[in-house]
Amino acid sequence: LSARLGRSVKFLFPSSIAVYGLPDLAAKVHTPRVPESMHLEPITMYGVNKLYAEHLGRYFMRHYRMLGADAGNAVHLDFRGIRFPGLISAETVPTGGTSDYGPEMLHAAAQGKPYACFVGPDARLPFMAMPDAVRALMGLLDAPREKLTLPSYNVGAFSLSAAEIAERAKEAFPGAEISFAPDAARARIVDSWPGDVDDVRARDDWGWRPI
Repeated sequence: LSARLGRSVKFLFPSSIAVYGLPDLAAKVHTPRVPESMHLEPITMYGVNKLYAEHLGRYFMRHYRMLGADAGNAVHLDFRGIRFPGLISAETVPTGGTSDYGPEMLHAAAQGKPYACFVGPDARLPFMAMPDAVRALMGLLDAPREKLTLPSYNVGAFSLSAAEIAERAKEAFPGAEISFAPDAARARIVDSWPGDVDDVRARDDWGWRPI
């Protein structure tokens, strides 16, 4: 499309912390905030495909037609990837994603339903409220191209353990019934994702800040 139009076209890609794959819990504990360039060995097909799409975007932005006769004049894609943490919405009911234990817990508490969390109380992931996610998308979309130094950026807001989410749910909804019944396979996936992300590049390059 960029080549046909004769100008660069913006392509905003919503990626995920699923692109990461820490080898074990010890690595997760010793890497409290993971930057964009580390531990890119996802263990799920979802994460593999997100990372693959990021690499495609990077290729079309930086290396497209590098062996072509017109390499110096090739029009490249303006690719902008954003790696979201777990997202929490007051409106949208979770659909069973691996990071959805947090929002599932909150929605169940709000509805007066018991909830058995599929990870243990110590499991930790970064999360973000949906309004911040929308702000992050718009902020990256509107950022001047010359300010951007990465093809894909981390964005963070807050990091909580499953136990801390349960405590906050019970504070807001005193009758909430929350238990823990870890599923080994799903817990392993959560353990492979960062406990938090380093989003300093997004803050420096295009002014990202959560509310």
